[in-house]
Amino acid sequence: MELVPLIDEGLGNSAYLLDVGDGRALAVDAPRDLRALRAAAERRGLTIAWAADTHLHADFLSGAVQLATTDGAQILASAAGARAFDHRGLGDGDEIDLGGLTLRALATPGHTDEHLSFLLLDGTAPVGVFTGGSLIVGSAARTDLLGDDRTVELAHAQYASLRRLTALPDHTRVWPTHGAGSFCSAPPGLARTSTIGTEKAGNPLLSVPDADTFAKQLLASLGSYPAYFRWLAEINRQGPAVLGTPPRLPGLTAGQIQRMLTDGAIVVDVRPVADVGAGHIPGAVAIPLRAQFATWLGWLVDRDTPVVIVRNADQDPADILWPALNIGVEHIAGELAGGMAAWNGPVTTTRLVPPDRIDGPVLDIRQDNEYTAGHLPAATHIELGNLPTDPAAAAGTSILMCGHGERAMTAATLLERAGRQDLGVLVGGPADWAAATGNPLREGQ
Repeated sequence: MELVPLIDEGLGNSAYLLDVGDGRALAVDAPRDLRALRAAAERRGLTIAWAADTHLHADFLSGAVQLATTDGAQILASAAGARAFDHRGLGDGDEIDLGGLTLRALATPGHTDEHLSFLLLDGTAPVGVFTGGSLIVGSAARTDLLGDDRTVELAHAQYASLRRLTALPDHTRVWPTHGAGSFCSAPPGLARTSTIGTEKAGNPLLSVPDADTFAKQLLASLGSYPAYFRWLAEINRQGPAVLGTPPRLPGLTAGQIQRMLTDGAIVVDVRPVADVGAGHIPGAVAIPLRAQFATWLGWLVDRDTPVVIVRNADQDPADILWPALNIGVEHIAGELAGGMAAWNGPVTTTRLVPPDRIDGPVLDIRQDNEYTAGHLPAATHIELGNLPTDPAAAAGTSILMCGHGERAMTAATLLERAGRQDLGVLVGGPADWAAATGNPLREGQ
């Protein structure tokens, strides 16, 4: 038996490929972007025979339907999920023979109602448990995705599910889906897998005395989450569309793009911060291409709006298209053929401000927990995800800042779309400002 974790650093999640030893493999929580999973299987000469999904409300669209169609995999998922495609619906205690190993479904509601964990057994001995969005390293997944009216109820269910999981032997490996970087409430840290014993010893949510205390402590740790979380569960229930060919990024002329913009399309500029600042299409939203690209695309761009991409020649279209498809952004119409050099219309520039030359009021657009950990004393604050619905909150500020500059450039272009001019983006983040000026940061609000 060999277990291969496949980590998406941007979304903060792990899929797993389990080689069961006879040329077949089990995929657990495979994303729609199957490139890494397929490569791992091909290197080992494996056929993916099963695709298990722990829950509908993952941070990504499931690749299980694609695996069933193209690889003949049997989909394993909760019967309570009411999925609208062929699958083996499982209830608590149901078992699947993996050819010498056994996979047992454990009902672990909390993160979602239909959540299953999958316990891997060698004979009768537990080896490890795929905990999905239940028990995660150092924490437990959030319980507010189904609405405020369900949050406390689901937190109580999560408490009971974690107690059930921690009754497993201490040596049992813990293989979560959500990890550091996930907005499903994973704390920062390098470890993405653990053991039951390690979690019992160090996970603060496992030492609380009762369900009410657990709920209070878990809910106090929750921050905001991306807008695209709202549509993932239903698409996963219906089954994402099967892709017959790899996605393409057709070339578009400047004239075509100008007509599309008139009809309601949006330009997403994925170039580095310096390139965007030097000149971009008016009204474009800058989302620099990096690991977190999909998160901010799904947070800030309506999935029904046609998207036009502006990129540099050395930026791979596949690294734009697959992350977008992974979160359900399907309407990418094409790209500006030839890049910005081919644009024959007006351009907008955004100045870059060194950390020792701040010359105006600063707006910090990082997440709440980042801001309270240390910020410029005079900076105001609003999270980037809230900026499109409340651009007036940025009134009176002229310099945007984040941790490195990418999100600040996104914020600047959003405000430019709302009519602001003469905005600047801080080069670097709070630590760079402190080092350049010799001034301390302020903690808290």
